[in-house]
Amino acid sequence: MRLGINLGYWGAGMDADNLAVAREADKLGYSVCWAAEAYGSDAATVLSWVAAQTERIDIGSAIFQIPARQPAMTAMTAATLDSLSGGRFRLGLGVSGPQVSEGWYGVKFDKPLARTREYVEIVRKAMSRERLSYEGEHWTLPLPGGPGKPIKLTVHPAREHIPVYIAAIGPKNLEQTGEIAEGALLIFPSAEHIEDTALQYIRAGRQKAGLTMDGFDVCPTLPLALGDDSTVSALADTFRPYTALYVGGMGSRKRNFYNQLAQRMGYEKEAAEIQDKYLSGDKEGAAAAVPQQLIDSTALLGSVDRIADRMQAYAAAGVTTLTLAPAGFTLDERLAALRAGVEAVERAGLA
Repeated sequence: MRLGINLGYWGAGMDADNLAVAREADKLGYSVCWAAEAYGSDAATVLSWVAAQTERIDIGSAIFQIPARQPAMTAMTAATLDSLSGGRFRLGLGVSGPQVSEGWYGVKFDKPLARTREYVEIVRKAMSRERLSYEGEHWTLPLPGGPGKPIKLTVHPAREHIPVYIAAIGPKNLEQTGEIAEGALLIFPSAEHIEDTALQYIRAGRQKAGLTMDGFDVCPTLPLALGDDSTVSALADTFRPYTALYVGGMGSRKRNFYNQLAQRMGYEKEAAEIQDKYLSGDKEGAAAAVPQQLIDSTALLGSVDRIADRMQAYAAAGVTTLTLAPAGFTLDERLAALRAGVEAVERAGLA
């Protein structure tokens, strides 16, 4: 099982620290460094900076938001990043959510599965450097009846094939991801539930496409907080606001994919309470309502030995790249967590 690092969002006062974390991950042999975007820093600029100051580690978008870019623009960006990094780029895509798609980008959040499928088809076609023409429900290239003509990408990626990952949560999206992508970016993964909440659907998509799970990258992101095993409860408390934000406040009451995921993990009553309190403005109450077990089962908390045991469980469940989000109030704490991740995967016999 490989290790990855997720820098999250840039521009939160930790820019220099994030670069130091990426450099240390590169030295430690981490497989990939992911950067996120929502409605602040964009991932492409961050990844270009990280690529310029690292040597071996792959760089990945987690995610490029589909409503933010036309698919041809994403193909241009992916080809450029792959060329500049010497073949180290991984293309992570996702539809974002209704609030961001419609509120920030002004793009209607409808038919996300069909839009994702067409988007990936266009991106792949453009990156193959054949002349780009496409007829779909959501995109038609070139536009009919006008001066446009099929155009070919002029940038040469370093590799013939750039791997595509999709951020997926719902069963239908997970199945489609297995069908059309090389990897899945998962959030709030529990080793005990990942088969029922994700892998069974991905596997069905692979089978639909006549493929096996061989070569498919199951890539969840987990927060990591290092400490003594007696402090696990306190470590879990630090992630309560984060979990409450996603389970209670992301999307709308009717369309919150993270809330639905918590329900599928067996927290139906708790997920409803968290959402009710969060949407009513009681964020502290929402955080307090998050069960400790939900946090503990979707994060790596405690000593290196305890984290190693959890890593073994994720590997046994089918995870192929475990992406860490090391917690800490200081750079030294984050670097210590980063090094602990390597030590844990070695103790688990997975390196």
